[in-house]
Amino acid sequence: MKPKQNGLDLEHAPGRGKLAGKVVLVIGGGSIGAGWGNGKAAAVVYAREGARVAVVDWREAAALETVDIIRAANGEAIALSGDMVSETDVARVVASVIEAWGCIDVLHNNVGGSGTGKSLANITLEDWNQTFARNLTSAMLTCRAVFPHMERSGGGSIVNISSVSSIRHLGTPTAVYSAAKGALNELTKNIAVEGARKQIRANCVLPGYIDTPFIRRDIGGVPSYRRKGFDSAEVYAAARNEIVPMGRMGTGWDVAYAALFFASDESAYVTGQMLVVDGGVTSTCPGV
Repeated sequence: MKPKQNGLDLEHAPGRGKLAGKVVLVIGGGSIGAGWGNGKAAAVVYAREGARVAVVDWREAAALETVDIIRAANGEAIALSGDMVSETDVARVVASVIEAWGCIDVLHNNVGGSGTGKSLANITLEDWNQTFARNLTSAMLTCRAVFPHMERSGGGSIVNISSVSSIRHLGTPTAVYSAAKGALNELTKNIAVEGARKQIRANCVLPGYIDTPFIRRDIGGVPSYRRKGFDSAEVYAAARNEIVPMGRMGTGWDVAYAALFFASDESAYVTGQMLVVDGGVTSTCPGV
């Protein structure tokens, strides 16, 4: 089912120039498989709205795929690759964008993902550190690297992609991932206050159940749906749809257009906020 606003197909919505003349750095702008992940959709939406977009992914081919889509629609984009938990790689990526376009107006952090540590009994220190590195350290490093450039150019917007699991339990253990995303929320609030007088805003988008290639990936050779206890991807998707009050999972486009609000000047007086995009999930509670 394609998401619509007032009958508008978000995947093919026309641009309205909301980011005209701006430079956007999208961290995690590729997709892990066929289809539209959150970062890939966000990069395309930003370009559609007039921005020059630097797409970063640890897999260069994934970044190039997104860039090809943007260029095919007459947008301007470059592809970069690197490990965003490496200070060296982060510095190189940021320097490349500054060299290409002279500034960074918007930083979009989409890197993340859960690990094996679901509850206390199966948390390992290695998994804890790796999950926090993906979801938190990567955002800290990119924010730290971009912040001075935004300050010199008179401001900017940081959009961090968190999760509704950072603010409530979702009926299944996600201890390490939830802890990391909760920490990302608080890091974002602190950055927002630090940057407020410098006109640097920082906000989080908190997606709920989103239908992306990420939920269909294999983990250690085992399909994600099987790890969740389902016999097929279709049955898994149907179960996720049923959880949502609106009757469907969201898509990368739903997340991308929420991020666009924070990235654009329409949210010029909004900072340190968490925007939930979940079809009503966090308005519910378990019951019989």
